[in-house]
Amino acid sequence: MAVSRTTVLIGAFLSVLTNGIDSQREERFIYGAFPPDFMWGVATSAYQIEGAWNEDGKGPSIWDTFTHTPGRTLNGDNGDFACDSYHKIHDDVEMIARLGVQFYRFSISWPRLLPDGTLYHINEMGIAYYNALINALLSHGIQPMVTLYHWDLPQALQNIGGWYNESLVEYFNDYARLCFHRFGDRVRYWVTFNEPSSVSWLGYGIGIFAPGLEEPGTGPYKATHTIIKAHVRAYYTYQREFKPGQRGMVGISVDSDWKEPASDSHVDREAAERAILFKLGWFADPIYGASGDYPDVMKEYIGKKSHAQGLEYSRLPSFTEEDKMQNRGAADFFGLNHYTSQIVSHHENKPHSPDYGHDQDVQNIHDPNWKNSTLDWLKVVPWGMRKLLRWIKARYGDVPVYITESGVSDFGRLADRDRVDYFRMYINNVLQAIHEDGCNVKGFTAWALMDNFEWTSGYSQKFGLFHVDFTDPDRRRTPRDSAIYYAKIVHQNGYMKMLREFKKKCERIYQKEKEI
Repeated sequence: MAVSRTTVLIGAFLSVLTNGIDSQREERFIYGAFPPDFMWGVATSAYQIEGAWNEDGKGPSIWDTFTHTPGRTLNGDNGDFACDSYHKIHDDVEMIARLGVQFYRFSISWPRLLPDGTLYHINEMGIAYYNALINALLSHGIQPMVTLYHWDLPQALQNIGGWYNESLVEYFNDYARLCFHRFGDRVRYWVTFNEPSSVSWLGYGIGIFAPGLEEPGTGPYKATHTIIKAHVRAYYTYQREFKPGQRGMVGISVDSDWKEPASDSHVDREAAERAILFKLGWFADPIYGASGDYPDVMKEYIGKKSHAQGLEYSRLPSFTEEDKMQNRGAADFFGLNHYTSQIVSHHENKPHSPDYGHDQDVQNIHDPNWKNSTLDWLKVVPWGMRKLLRWIKARYGDVPVYITESGVSDFGRLADRDRVDYFRMYINNVLQAIHEDGCNVKGFTAWALMDNFEWTSGYSQKFGLFHVDFTDPDRRRTPRDSAIYYAKIVHQNGYMKMLREFKKKCERIYQKEKEI
């Protein structure tokens, strides 16, 4: 008997359930639900989506300056118009509501509120924009998670040295206080800085991000020192002045790849640990660690290299004892951005040229068998997520972790099976970390809500659950397959057993009809 149409349809449905993944190549997968209080979200950032770069009193940011400089970005792309989200609040919120998520992580543009970065002039039209966005989210039952700094420093503050200048600790605190005061009655989750290592290394070390400074031996360390102090100052401002009434939480989002040792040798295992500490521990140890200070291995290696370079002092700045006391515990949650992994081996670098990358004495490579994305640095390695979460738990204890970004790039297909596979396996590794490793993960945030300006890659790389037509003046948005899939995970709060049982039932029907 010929195979019936019912059999064909069931077979197609099973293919969707397994997302086309070859079972022989598939990583370990478990079924189950996330904890009842687990939160699902989606994220964007101001410069990448808002546009309206010089409208309604907004001042210029370092990314406005950077992208308006020829040769800085692919095709000369910039965020002048971007997704036009400044004029499309309701379109954006309707997209978020379709996903069924509990929160939306977005950033506030510092120069949109304070055109010169200071309280000298408060731009009330900028305040009104974010009030309207927050109120629209809440009207749909979506909690705002607000990032105060997602890389768009007011250009006026860069003109006085940017994050090299410790006066920015006070300027940032003034800006944070303004946000807490104007929006905090409706915002429960605050992220002070997004991926500060990208600011320090890419912006002040090798100069490929704004503000474009190339001082690899000292720039990243000086910028980081100010950023950590600024985070800590803003955290305590919230604790003293706002938390008793607003009852919100303040954290910081650090990014890290998982670093897998190239071999089981002692030197490679130490190198992998050292690489994580130079990346994630650089910011996390002072805030979440017991010492309130930079990792010992950073102080040792940078001090040793600095001495060999004929310097009297280490290129790594020092915290005072008072600083360390303030640093310790200065966060209510741990924000983690994670995308990919590397294979790490020990590689001793000669100390001739001061360089944050050389200070680590490591070599990072990718396994050629790992699945590619459309970005060279982003290989799909789902098990790295679980290993990194276990590492955080082992080093920093039971701190609540919100995964504040995770996602994968492509060139813009609506049938984005690779992104579906990415979320399927990365999120499942989070589930394994919770159920089997006891990791205290409280939420997951998909990057990104929609295609946007992807920094120096311009508009060539697409991370969005929703496609944006950048040739359309109206910036029409269209859901991808990954938006539908992510919404299903959110709706089920994981991978429910009933779905597994339904899948088995479909398999039995499929086999029975084939036999007939």
